[in-house]
This record gives sequence, structure tokens and C-alpha cells, in this order.
Amino acid sequence: MLTHPTIDQLNALKLTGMVKAFKEQMSSDTYEAMSFEERMGLLVDMETTERESRRFKTRLTQAKFRQTAYMEDLDYSKRRGLDKSLINSLHSSKWIKEGTNILISGPTGVGKSYLACALGQRACVNGFKTRYFRSVRLFEDLRLARGDGRYPKLIQTLAKTHLLIIDDWGLVKLGERESQDLLEILEDRHQLNPTIIASQLPAQHWHEVISNPTLADAILDRLIHHAHKINLSGESMRKKKKRSKTNVDSPELSESVNLQQGET
Repeated sequence: MLTHPTIDQLNALKLTGMVKAFKEQMSSDTYEAMSFEERMGLLVDMETTERESRRFKTRLTQAKFRQTAYMEDLDYSKRRGLDKSLINSLHSSKWIKEGTNILISGPTGVGKSYLACALGQRACVNGFKTRYFRSVRLFEDLRLARGDGRYPKLIQTLAKTHLLIIDDWGLVKLGERESQDLLEILEDRHQLNPTIIASQLPAQHWHEVISNPTLADAILDRLIHHAHKINLSGESMRKKKKRSKTNVDSPELSESVNLQQGET
């Protein structure tokens, strides 16, 4: 049997998963006892796996996460105030289908961005298109899009994205234009596609970040009333990691250090 024309045709059809499985079957005696249907099933399974892997990598690339983060590496020590049962319930991303927002607050360095990115990464694993923005960058992108004619398309893209993450919320007070942009985005997403907000400010102070009180009421109404609220506390994870590294680098202390892997 001439295998090269078959491989060339599979490559031409972009069936790269089938090509890998086909080459493996041709080079191993393991598959000789299998029926045609069984071997064909393995080819299809490999192609399906390969395509899903490519789609997942595309979702990760498009998300543009601030950092690589995994829910499996979250620190559930009591001082952090992180409810493990709640986080476990978010693994399936059912909350995305239900359009439930997640509001994460806490002081600098406690892992708000990490948690937001971990939830986003899990959403990508579960097949949902995700976009991550720092709030300042989001409003800058909207301003530039308005100037070069991309604004309607960008607004539509943000509306249709399954999960939108806005990090560092509240660092800069929103003016009239930014407030109107945010309201338009949230109105299109309301109870359809959820939004994660991560902020140093407690949610009860978010009203103060929006200059127009009427727009503030409308924005917070769409964010707060259908949301999981997570308030992180405890010591800065960055400071803790730096201190642990300093201790490890000191020979006289290295034997007493207990490294904590994972979250930063």
C-alpha cells in the first residue's frame, strides 16, 4: 500500500491529527488485530483531540492573560478568606452559562489578578472565549477604536465574548465617556455573558469611581445584583514569595524554610 499519497491528501485537508494517528498505526504491530472500524475510530479520535487542542491554544492566545494561573494552585489558607466550596463550584464554568458575574476585591498583592486569570484559564479549558483587560488599557483601546472607526466592531466583540475580565478596576476615576462605554458593554452582556471585576476597592465604594451618579447606578446594577462576591484578605503573596526566596538564598536559614509553590 502506498501511504505517502494518503498522508499528502490528509495534510492537504488539514487533518493533522489523522496524519499522526495514521503514521502510528502504520509503524506499529499493535493495531494489526483491530478491525477497520476500530482503527478508523482511533483516527477520528486523534483528529478530534488535535483540533480541540488547537482551539484551546487559540483561546488562550486571544485571552491575553496577565499571568499564567491555574485554579489547582490556589492557596486556600484560612487567612485569605477564599471559600474552597465556592471555587470548586466554579470549576465547571456553569456560572458562565448562567451569566453570573464574579467580583473580586482585596488589598494589593493578595492574588486578585491570579484568581481572575485562573478562572479565565479554566473557562478557556471548558471551551469559552475569554478576554482579559486591565481597566486602563480597556478604556484606552475603546478611545483609540473610536478614533479609527473600529469602535462598533470592538463593542460587538466585547459583547459576544463569553467571559470578560476587567482587572485593576477603580485605580482611575471614570469620566463621562468611559462610564458610557462601560455601561454599553455591560448592558449588552447583562445576564448573557458574565464579567469578572478585580479591584482593590470594596464593592461598596465602587460608586465613587464613576463620576456620573446616574451612570454609576446603572453600571453597578448590572454588575452587583447577579454576582459571586469574593473578598480576599491576608498578607501580600508577592511579599511572601520574596521573603521566602530571601530565606532560601541564606544558607543558615535554608533548612527551616517551607516553600509554598503555585500562586503569586
